[in-house]
Formats: sequence, structure tokens, C-alpha cells
Amino acid sequence: MIRDDIKSALVVAMKAGDKPKTATIRLIQAAIKNRDIEARTGKAPADDDTLVIEVLQKMVKQRRESIELYVKGNRQELADIEAAEVVVIEEFLPAQMSEEETRAAIEAIKAELGATSVKDMGRVMTTLKERHASSLDMSKASALVKAALN
Repeated sequence: MIRDDIKSALVVAMKAGDKPKTATIRLIQAAIKNRDIEARTGKAPADDDTLVIEVLQKMVKQRRESIELYVKGNRQELADIEAAEVVVIEEFLPAQMSEEETRAAIEAIKAELGATSVKDMGRVMTTLKERHASSLDMSKASALVKAALN
């Protein structure tokens, strides 16, 4: 389980005296804990790794947006800190599909569903998310689906 990997990585980082990595892993654990609390009242994913992957993907997305803003604002030192956090967070994510693999998955789903136009985008995205959510950046996949259906 990814949670166990995160806990053991925290111990290793603490023993190594790696303060930035320790801080980032603690941020990850806090975000997961918050998501656990939210899941108590709502519908929790059946698989724990799915929940953790959702949290990690959201954290990466937030940091990439922050990096973009920091670079635009000429705050490179803050952008570097965020980039270092992205590297640590991505250590715990499963390998992401390449663009070619994503296109192939989209074409397979498109053929399976008989999708021909942008009107079918919702169905294709839903199926794509069900099958490949943990290994895809859904925002990038959305653009590829739209291009494939045009």
C-alpha cells in the first residue's frame, strides 16, 4: 500500500536528516488525513490506494500551478521549493502513461463506445477515468480526448 511506503519514507528521511523531504512527506500525510476525514461523511473509494493517489495527484497539480505563478511573479526561489516538493510527491505515484499510451487507450475506448463526436466526450472521459485514473493526468487526457473526437 502506498500509505505504508509513505510512512517508511518518512522514517528514512527523518533518520537521514533530510528536512525538506521530511516536511513534504508530513504535508502528504496531513492531506491524506484530511481526505480520510472527508471520506467519513461522503462516499469513500473502495480501494485505499485510489484515495491516496487522488490526494497525491491533487497535490502535484496544486504545486505545478503555484510554480507557474511564482515564475510569472519572478519568485524563482519559491518555484524551486515547490518543484522539489513535486519530485518527492511523485515518488509515491504509480508510473504515468506516456502520451502515445494515452492516445491508444482513448482510441480503444472510443471504438468500444462508438464515440464519434464531442457530444460523446463525457462518456469517453468517464470510462477513461474508471480504467486509468491512477496512471493519467486527467487534465492532459481531457485535451487528448477532445482532439480525438474532433
